[in-house]
Amino acid sequence: MVDTLTPAERSERMSRIRSSDTSPELSLRKALHRFGLRYTLANRDLPGKPDIVFRRKRVAVFVHGCFWHRHENCKVANMPKSNTAFWQAKFGSNVARDQRARTLLEELDWRVEVVWECELGPKTVARTAERVMTIVKS
Repeated sequence: MVDTLTPAERSERMSRIRSSDTSPELSLRKALHRFGLRYTLANRDLPGKPDIVFRRKRVAVFVHGCFWHRHENCKVANMPKSNTAFWQAKFGSNVARDQRARTLLEELDWRVEVVWECELGPKTVARTAERVMTIVKS
């Protein structure tokens, strides 16, 4: 499939993709707050910049989009049909960066939890928040 947008139009659209305060992240934060958990945001001092951090418990939570971070066996994590070499390199570097961040945090004695976008639907967000709460309270 040929891209019908000019490079400038494509750049404009791609620039609108948010890296924080995404719908899945907000959904999880709201559920955690309902469970009485308090956390910090904008944790640029930690490797990988976790989305949600429980500092006293040393728990870092990443909310990953299934497409961008390649959630295995997830129907959302499909490979684009065009420009596959670019996308394979892009996704490969994303996954490698995620693994580096996780390793660095674990070396600093942090517990790391990854929550996937597909786990944050209306029917599953409470169960996912309970899973995070169990980790935080353990």
